Amino acid sequence: MFTLNKAGRLVFARFFSLARLRERVGERASGAGWRHNAPRAMFNVLLAGLLAGAVCAHAADQHAAPQPRSLAQWLERLQQASRASSYRGTYVVSSAAGTLSSAHIEHYGDGGMQLERVEMLTGEPRVIFRRNDTVRVYLPVQRVVRSEERAPGNRFPNLLTPSLVTLAEAFYTAEQAGQGRVAGADADIVLIKPLDGLRYGYRIWSERQTGMIVKIQTLDEHGHVLEQSAFSELTLNARVRPGKLLRGMSGATGYRAVHSDQIPTTAQQEGWALNAPVAGFAPQTCYRQRMQGGGEPLVQWVFSDGLATVSLFMERLGEGVAAREGVSAMGATHVLTRRITDGAQAWWLTAVGEVPARTLQEFAARLQPGRPAEKSGIISNDVK
Repeated sequence: MFTLNKAGRLVFARFFSLARLRERVGERASGAGWRHNAPRAMFNVLLAGLLAGAVCAHAADQHAAPQPRSLAQWLERLQQASRASSYRGTYVVSSAAGTLSSAHIEHYGDGGMQLERVEMLTGEPRVIFRRNDTVRVYLPVQRVVRSEERAPGNRFPNLLTPSLVTLAEAFYTAEQAGQGRVAGADADIVLIKPLDGLRYGYRIWSERQTGMIVKIQTLDEHGHVLEQSAFSELTLNARVRPGKLLRGMSGATGYRAVHSDQIPTTAQQEGWALNAPVAGFAPQTCYRQRMQGGGEPLVQWVFSDGLATVSLFMERLGEGVAAREGVSAMGATHVLTRRITDGAQAWWLTAVGEVPARTLQEFAARLQPGRPAEKSGIISNDVK
């Protein structure tokens, strides 16, 4: 059993949640703590990407045979989810490991403004509000409200730039896989297959009239389901009142406010580089996170292939700090921890992603500290 350090705790809240819901700084947690907290975290990453909503492209006849689409057309259809109209429902996430999480969701969208309220129905009580990329997480037990700005690319699919569409087309294929019904909604099913062993496949149920993702399965290399997320109850075009959501988002009376200390930066500025790219993954963003109580900041470097996302978290290790390396999995999500040294200096790497363990191992093997300008063949975090 390996030990998760502060970065490991911070990983789950930022990488997995709708708010990148991170508990900003955690004490070092044991492996048992990992098992306890991971299901909540896994559920939140799916909310972060999938609850962005639905597409506003309408089919002429919801009972007609679906039009053939290329991978790019499917991804662009799903990506338009952030411009959805309103809906209300209950969302359930389950994994092959037996974990189960659920939440009640209210979503309002008019194209220019997106509002959301997500109430967790399992695990620790929490209510998440989102207005576009501004997120507030209410923790009623601790009487704490956490506020932060969500990265624009924190969606599924993550087509933040046109280059990611091209990248996804080089490493995935898509094919129509029939039709079905989810929570009373007719849906077209698309099977997205990876072309190598560095990423997973997906089976997606897209609501026929709007394109909204109503169910998604993450598949391993044999086609076995690692995780499944689906609406168990759904009302499309629900009468969600935006004023009520805005009032709930601003109602922090009796709560202690905690604000994100997340600073945009670049991997080059922070002294990190890859000596070679990991096939199919392009650097997207980089942040520096100041730890509570002072000390060295934590750096997060984010990569994407248009569907899957990998985050690398680096923090400096002090003298005499013992940390054990290892790899762990929960459903489709893997976490790798590793010590990185450069002379007398040492850092602790926590790599997280809904990808096979091999992918994280390749990132860890290529990650190098030091001044990137002094290295050859480095990879910066500039998005082309």
